Amino acid sequence: MPSSWPSYSLADVFDIRSGLSKPASEFGSGFPFVTFKDVLDNYFLPETLGSLVRSSDKERELCDVRRGDVFLTRTSETQEDLGMSSVSLRDYPGATFNGFTKRLRPKDPNKVVPEYAAYYLRSPSFRAAMNGFSSLSTRASLNNDMLGRLQIVLPDTKTQERIGQTLRALDDKIEQNRRTGRKLEELARAVFKAWFVDFEPVKAKAAGATSFPSMPPTTFATLPTRLVDSELGQIPEGWTPGMVADICSRITSGGTPRTEEPSYWNGNLPWLSSGETRSPFIIETEKKITEAGVANSSTRLVRAGCTVIASAGQGKTRGQTSLLMIDSYVNQSVLALEANERSSDCFLFLSLRPQYEELRRISDAHSSRGSLTRALVGSVRVTIPPPPLVAAFDSLVAPMFNLIRSQLHESCKLAALRDYLLPRLLSGKVRVRDAEAQLERAL
Repeated sequence: MPSSWPSYSLADVFDIRSGLSKPASEFGSGFPFVTFKDVLDNYFLPETLGSLVRSSDKERELCDVRRGDVFLTRTSETQEDLGMSSVSLRDYPGATFNGFTKRLRPKDPNKVVPEYAAYYLRSPSFRAAMNGFSSLSTRASLNNDMLGRLQIVLPDTKTQERIGQTLRALDDKIEQNRRTGRKLEELARAVFKAWFVDFEPVKAKAAGATSFPSMPPTTFATLPTRLVDSELGQIPEGWTPGMVADICSRITSGGTPRTEEPSYWNGNLPWLSSGETRSPFIIETEKKITEAGVANSSTRLVRAGCTVIASAGQGKTRGQTSLLMIDSYVNQSVLALEANERSSDCFLFLSLRPQYEELRRISDAHSSRGSLTRALVGSVRVTIPPPPLVAAFDSLVAPMFNLIRSQLHESCKLAALRDYLLPRLLSGKVRVRDAEAQLERAL
């Protein structure tokens, strides 16, 4: 760290205050509220706060939220979530904040650049110092004295601004990719619903239309002009009522190498667990295994493009569905479904993605352990359109998913660059102008 960069205690730089503790009955209406999760999950507070609370004028005066305010989680079930920070980049009129967090308000706003503070307080060195101050009993917790003694390094504000802008540019691009991915997924789901759930093109043709938005004219010409009764309700004439098993070439699960054997872990082979299906698209896994781990377990390799479903797991995990975008081995609580010639990767994924509640229902009804089996997933009812229509849909939607995959790969590289630069910029091991050059090349 450059010797010219001074270090201060947080108590020297910030006024520290606790937030509001409110009963559940006070939430759902009223004024914006910074939740524990808002702080835990974000370098910067979300643009829109998703929670509302009924608060008094006095509470809003004492616990307001302004640009430059730092929020820290003061208590947590785990040490890893303790002292996680989020910084406000604007004023939030009428907002207050959660009692399980602390607000650190700069005594001199001209001394601390908010973007710099956000990255410094999540840096490895600060996190290590934070963990050293935590006390563990039944819960990890921090008090004002502990927080006040922690140190923050503050170079001149111009340097702070350049460091903050460099790192923020990487996060902004990652967030832009995330928003684009969400929009593309929404568009793909909308097309799927229109074509294969609501049968809008068929209904339009029956009403005399000669075309349908998003559908190629040659495909529209092949559609029937009426719906017929089936065990699934009314479906287009010529389409088939069936089951998920009818549109899969196989449904498999995997296994877990022995966790106490170190030679099986920290290799270079992706290995997917059920909890990771919380993301709709999987581009990397939290853990990796070795060839020895593969050889000495029942794990299986699943190709990119397969749909994966959590067959078991705590809380809301069971029934979550994702599209696997890399080749990966899977554990025993993951079911992997491979599309056959009557389907496609995109069609199969979008058929199952909305079935979360149904998957939960059938597992509760038919499994004593509340888990999903291959037979249960295979028995889920679906309407099967003619293969040429599936192919036409795939030609429209597959490029959307390809773009999502490319952007996810890019975001992984940008996040790696950010995590590489973060401690080095804050310690002075990388000069700001060199980091700015790396940023320019990356973007």
